[in-house]
Amino acid sequence: MTQASFKTPKQELSPLQRLLTSRFVTRGLLVLGCCVFVVILATSFMEPNDDDNTTVQVESVAVSFQSSDDTPTENPLVASVQTTEQQAVQEELTATDPAVPEETFTWKKQIVRSGDNLTAIFKRVLLGSADVHRLMSSSPLAKPLSNMRPGEELRFGFAENGTLAQLKYTKSRLESYIFKSADDKSSTYMAEHIIREPEITTAYRESTIEDSLFLAGDRAQLPHNLIMEIANIFGWDVDFALDIRKGDHFAILFEEKFLDGEKIGTGNILAAEFTNQGRTFKAVRYVDSQGKANYFTPEGLSMRKAFLRAPLDFTRISSNFNLRRKHPIHKSIRAHRGVDYAAPRGTPIFSAGDGKVTASGYSKANGNYVFIQHGQRYTTKYLHLNKRSVKTGQNVRQRQVIGTVGSTGYATGPHLHYEFLVNGVHQNPRTVSLPQALPIDDAERSNFDTATASLTNQLALHKQSTQLAMLTEKDQQSTSTQ
Repeated sequence: MTQASFKTPKQELSPLQRLLTSRFVTRGLLVLGCCVFVVILATSFMEPNDDDNTTVQVESVAVSFQSSDDTPTENPLVASVQTTEQQAVQEELTATDPAVPEETFTWKKQIVRSGDNLTAIFKRVLLGSADVHRLMSSSPLAKPLSNMRPGEELRFGFAENGTLAQLKYTKSRLESYIFKSADDKSSTYMAEHIIREPEITTAYRESTIEDSLFLAGDRAQLPHNLIMEIANIFGWDVDFALDIRKGDHFAILFEEKFLDGEKIGTGNILAAEFTNQGRTFKAVRYVDSQGKANYFTPEGLSMRKAFLRAPLDFTRISSNFNLRRKHPIHKSIRAHRGVDYAAPRGTPIFSAGDGKVTASGYSKANGNYVFIQHGQRYTTKYLHLNKRSVKTGQNVRQRQVIGTVGSTGYATGPHLHYEFLVNGVHQNPRTVSLPQALPIDDAERSNFDTATASLTNQLALHKQSTQLAMLTEKDQQSTSTQ
């Protein structure tokens, strides 16, 4: 049998393939590639162009996109590169930054209790005496922590490792202290005293006494401290324990304090008027060139006189001045050369004026007593005290506490027996003529007139507006009933 043989036909090349495979074209491509390589190599050794906005650093690890002026941009076409060394430095700075966010602290709050001290409070939050010493020795601003009052607040901020990183001491809405630990290696605190200034506005109130000064003040929505201040201002002219009558009237212009739009308290009485049994007394507050504040009449006479009319803040009377009064214990007619002020046991008793204590002791009849000499002519005596706060020979100032109300000696209940002597003769403390008040210094007169004129005008305008409003209301009521 004859064996068949087959031959594969030869494939024809296209003209383009024949061109690319020719020896001349291959050599040309090699030469062209070498030229391109030389150009790139030469370019890499050239100085960078100042107008070139692209920053290239060969040793790259982390890439962040920046614009040509080194400010962050969202354009990813231009990149700057941080080296490994730069990144390490940045991480080190972040790790040693002492400004730890407060959100990372664990906070504990403590309210100061009666009898508390800093050591006791620290103990309640598991801190020791060493922590107290570290804080108190850090700054003079830590001194107020030794005189904290009940109701004040302390907030302790603890770091993650349990150490005290921050302490906030709040004395009031307006005053606080912040103590921050300097850093982990230091044993001191950085202290800051913060005082916020409230917005001050003026307000007006008036009221007629129907029963007592306090209830009249309550009806006018006045805090008790302002009611007591009214008694303090006019206490040299009016005996608020004995002389107050139904129909007496007061009007005051005073400061109100606001913080962040919220009323937080009251300030000073700027101008006041008090009508007692038909007699009207007026007062304005003036701060002199030395920064001292006092109350004066609109004419410039000091409201402060040599003696208080009553040596107590608030009382009720048990017996009046009467030389023929029947003694409540002996039931016989005995001279009662003074005034009795009944008050709760422990009520503070003031010295009626500046003077020197000539006697401070105890007797069977008088109980605990204090006698004070005021210059050459005047003597005041205080009997039946519960406790005496001054000693014989001691100098005292007006309104200084000399003892407290009690019922020692011949007394049926807690009260103060008060006597006033002029040249050794007993006088009625309620009506005795007292030394005249001193006028304002001539050097202050011009400033006084300017500063107080607007206050007296404001008080008068408020009174007129209130009276007009009351008349209008009465007219409307009478019209509606017709």
